[in-house]
Amino acid sequence: MANSVNLRKAARGRECQLRVPGVCNFNPETTVLAHYRLAGTCGTGIKPDDAQAAFACSACHDAVDGRIKTPFSREDLRLFHAEGVFRTQQILRDEGIL
Repeated sequence: MANSVNLRKAARGRECQLRVPGVCNFNPETTVLAHYRLAGTCGTGIKPDDAQAAFACSACHDAVDGRIKTPFSREDLRLFHAEGVFRTQQILRDEGIL
């Protein structure tokens, strides 16, 4: 697998894969790698592996990290994020990165 720096760099200029309805800004200029936090894979000050992350615009990243309010439940936001991780992983597999 590619190292963490490469996957984080790979997020730049990509389409958001979280696509939170009514939140997504669809601006690839703001896309970063948004890590999905899953018990047992991260902790205080420790991010999950970069393969456990999604390409996310700044607005969607803020939503799933709880920095902005949305009409969605925490469970809904976790589902949007998880689906974004799966889509991102498929993109990276198609490109031979994962």
